[in-house]
Amino acid sequence: MTTPTRRRTVHSGGLPLAVFEQGDPTAPTVLLVHGYPDTHAVWDDIAADLARDHHVVRYDVRGAGESGVPADRDGYRLERLAEDLLAVADAVSPDRPVHLLAHDWGSIQSWEAVTAPGAEHRIASYTTMSGPSLDHMGFWLRHRLRRPTPRHLKQLLHQGLHSWYITAFHLPYLGPGVWRLGLARAWPRVLRDLEHVTPRADHPQRSLRRDAIRGIELYRANFRPTMGSPRERTTLVPVQLITLTRDRYVGTYLSDGLERWVPELTRRTLHAGHWSALLEKGATVAGMVREFTSRVETARTETGHTGETAADRPALDDGRLVVVTGGGSGIGRATALAFAEEGARVVVCDLDLAAAERTAELASLIGPPAHAYRVDVSDGAAVDGFAQTVAAEHGVPDVIVNNAGIGHSGTFLQTTEKEWQRVLDVNLWGVIHGCRAFGTLMADRGQGGHIVNVSSAAAYLPSKALTAYATSKAAVFMLSDCLRAEFVGHGIGVSTICPGIVNTNITRTSTFSATSADEQAAKQARAAKLYARRGFPPEKVATAIVSAVRTGKPVVPVTPEAKAARFLSRLSPALLRLAARLNVT
Repeated sequence: MTTPTRRRTVHSGGLPLAVFEQGDPTAPTVLLVHGYPDTHAVWDDIAADLARDHHVVRYDVRGAGESGVPADRDGYRLERLAEDLLAVADAVSPDRPVHLLAHDWGSIQSWEAVTAPGAEHRIASYTTMSGPSLDHMGFWLRHRLRRPTPRHLKQLLHQGLHSWYITAFHLPYLGPGVWRLGLARAWPRVLRDLEHVTPRADHPQRSLRRDAIRGIELYRANFRPTMGSPRERTTLVPVQLITLTRDRYVGTYLSDGLERWVPELTRRTLHAGHWSALLEKGATVAGMVREFTSRVETARTETGHTGETAADRPALDDGRLVVVTGGGSGIGRATALAFAEEGARVVVCDLDLAAAERTAELASLIGPPAHAYRVDVSDGAAVDGFAQTVAAEHGVPDVIVNNAGIGHSGTFLQTTEKEWQRVLDVNLWGVIHGCRAFGTLMADRGQGGHIVNVSSAAAYLPSKALTAYATSKAAVFMLSDCLRAEFVGHGIGVSTICPGIVNTNITRTSTFSATSADEQAAKQARAAKLYARRGFPPEKVATAIVSAVRTGKPVVPVTPEAKAARFLSRLSPALLRLAARLNVT
């Protein structure tokens, strides 16, 4: 049922702002700020959904829709826009901080308000889409110009090509002329063909041409002055960044290093375009906002006050659900704890339930409550059942780390069929089962996600003594490459982690072909001693995994020897084939 909309006028800086309210005024307030060239109407779907349990407020920003028009360009400065936002917040929720949701230019101007001193007293949380802070972007640009690495140059070129319209808007007559001469009439087709937005009678608004022409002043008044002299702008407000994987205008890399400015940052991903996120996936966006505001409200209630600093508040659940297989020890446990420390909800599974429960207990001490399950990853039906249980009891994961694995040493002629079966069942089929079960859930949900498959440097470092193990890890490496090509269409990233010699208990459980029990125990002890002497901790692999999820890096060698082998595998595969003849056990 659609809740009725109430209209009021709020005055700010001598201009009338048209404000629209829905929902129960006693419920938490969510203030929605639209971008260019839209009006408050672009939020119709999201506002209707959120109004079921929130007080939803929208307004036409100055110069758009039914709001007043500034007399000159100075009236479009970010400072004026931020004053408008806070004036509306004070009018509609004078005694309670508001939750902020903004898109495009709405996000840009909202950053101005959110990073103002004392903003945490008026803004409870901020969810942003497709609009970085111009100050943050100014520092981002300077950093890349000062360090012109191939990656940085690629980002600059990519963003420059996608921001061509900003240059056009700064040219006299060109921008307004394009809107007057036909772009306004063609806008519905642009949204349909480029954004895959289903045509609707109520969008775009009838005032589009007028709004678009006036809104060009937003670019002219702010881009060069702000980005040319960026200011240090930090915030204590909890921020949720929803990255749109199909955004044609705002690159995902623009948020690199945002943690510098936002201590309490939650990153979410939505497989949608710049406008389709609002007009086609409104229910999904509303769900993300509802979940975030609920967590923030709960944290505020538990602290009992609203003026606390980030250091005073307990770690905020960042909204992500992370599943780690083989989480009872080693890399799996370290990875679970690393994600928990970031505020993610963690679910771990292991063949050893007691070990998994210990990991969950440790994760719960540093982050949100964690959960443990006993699962044999080599059993496809068991993994499918585990995935369904996780979805039913905790939700669809945002990240799945397929880490469970076993070690085995032996030449091809030494390795029995039974040993081959055991290694492939766990190391390869375990990953296949996890990718299939959880990848299907992620794809069906349509919000993107990330799959991490723990392979090994052995995937590209052949050895006659590790035939079965290296084969299984090489298969995981190739599987990940294939999945990456398929899942990109669903907004799901895939990262392959390739550790080298890491000090975990895999050495104590590894098996060796053609050996007696005593010989096997002796070899396990020697391997454990070697790995311990190497001293590379699993926590460093966990850090690489967390970073890979954040950056989307496809292949991550970990440890110096893994990186060196990766380099040699490209430079001189023949040299590695010669080295494969050496005895390493």
